[in-house]
Amino acid sequence: MSRRCVVTNKGVVSGNNVSHANNKTRRKFLPNLTETRVYSESLEKFFKIKVTAAGLRTLEHKGGFDAWLLDTAPTKLEASLRPVRKQVVAKKEAAAA
Repeated sequence: MSRRCVVTNKGVVSGNNVSHANNKTRRKFLPNLTETRVYSESLEKFFKIKVTAAGLRTLEHKGGFDAWLLDTAPTKLEASLRPVRKQVVAKKEAAAA
């Protein structure tokens, strides 16, 4: 799995270390990733995702994992989360009916 946040899509960025003498050497800026368990309230189970600290704040702001899944288009989701979104949509429709 790559170093990419599933929520914000942040990844590795390259740049330069610049010394006091203005020497430039290449370096990588890595995202602040953690593998976290998030809880789906409608499915009543946990899912492991790689997410940045900013991604966790986004999940909280949107109202949780389920609300974020429903708010995000399926084409913008990671392939492993698309079936989860389908399950959440099905549960919400069943509960509404």
